[in-house]
Amino acid sequence: MINYKRLISASIILVVAGLCMAQTSTNSPYTRYGFGQLSDQNFGNSKAMGGIAYGLRNGYQINASNPASYTAIDSLTFLFDAGLTLQNANFKDGSVKTNAKNSSFDYLAMQFRLWKKMAMTAGFLPFSTVGYNLSKTNSFADVDNDGYWSETFTGDGGFNQVFVGLGYKVFKNLSVGANISYLYGDITHQSMTAIGSASTYSIKLEEFSVSDYKLDLGLQYTYNINKKNAVNIGAIYSLGHTLNGEAHKYHQTAATNSYGSLAVQTQTGDTISNPFKMPHTLGVGLTYVYDNRLTVGVDYTLQKWETADMNWNKFGKESVEMSNRTKIAIGAEFIPDYYSHNYLKRIYYRAGAYYSSPYNKVNYTDPATQATVTCDGAREYGVSIGFGLPMFQSKSILNISGQYVKVSPKFKGLIEENYLKINIGLTFNERWFMKWKVN
Repeated sequence: MINYKRLISASIILVVAGLCMAQTSTNSPYTRYGFGQLSDQNFGNSKAMGGIAYGLRNGYQINASNPASYTAIDSLTFLFDAGLTLQNANFKDGSVKTNAKNSSFDYLAMQFRLWKKMAMTAGFLPFSTVGYNLSKTNSFADVDNDGYWSETFTGDGGFNQVFVGLGYKVFKNLSVGANISYLYGDITHQSMTAIGSASTYSIKLEEFSVSDYKLDLGLQYTYNINKKNAVNIGAIYSLGHTLNGEAHKYHQTAATNSYGSLAVQTQTGDTISNPFKMPHTLGVGLTYVYDNRLTVGVDYTLQKWETADMNWNKFGKESVEMSNRTKIAIGAEFIPDYYSHNYLKRIYYRAGAYYSSPYNKVNYTDPATQATVTCDGAREYGVSIGFGLPMFQSKSILNISGQYVKVSPKFKGLIEENYLKINIGLTFNERWFMKWKVN
């Protein structure tokens, strides 16, 4: 019997958190470009396995990266999953090193079967995050203006998505699925210039907003080699299209007033509609499963960002350049004995690694010629290890993993980043739909 009170309560928590959750997960200067830092949209078990997801089929864990996986859930189970990340970041700019600590809410989702061949998932996922605060001082020969001018760059915001997905089992070993998301959010970039110790400032302000849909399609096929060996093949496609949104650009002059705060004196600006595009995304994954105890997999993702350049021609400059992004991930999971009375044998042991190329281009000043050129952003490497800890007296799982991520630029002189992340996720797995009989 369906427990409607629990179902309604979970739905309310899901919607409120998805609409209100703010992201504070980055201090990276690379978020000045494009949509910012693209969020890791994997759930707890996948994060520990290097991010593989397309070929994963597990009735005890939600896998929103491939909606075809939803059909793995049984008819008696209701899943509710939430996760967060704690991270310590180190930035190196030449000989200057800085440190920052952040946290982020990663995902929230629930999943249940609608009827025999169809299952449903609803949830919240971040899409991208912007957060940075940079400053620099430049010298020049001008005694009247104290011989220097300073610049400050700040940015914040991001895009999020609330989604509903369906998975349908076409045949015994073939499933398809789709997620439809509401993508929304705001991003703000600001640069402020002051000459010498003057109290007058030149400010450039850019504000972006998005409110549109996002569509993701998935497919999974299982080939059973024999009773203990199986191979899962997964594929996904995300529709690329122009997003409904606006971009505003302002140029302001401001001065310090008698209270010590900035007061805007003049402002000019412009607005354009729908300057953003979502890239076409293709992904394929392959996992090998032995006796439902060992899972080994590999994923490949291609995002066609070159066709999703942001068009700012009305702002008096060319389109923002982007690059196609690729990601390769490998991972494994092992549980010694799911039915053992020994707790250590019922723990899921996981590990993985990944590599991804940048999707945005950044400005780089050649130290030899002092010429500014546009080049690909920073490559990213990551390794992870984690555990799935079964909760006593239930099938719920506490997922804990550690990740080390290195962001490595192509040219010396650009900022290097190193991250140590702790991912924590809790999957509630309860028999909410059981029909009780009384003798």
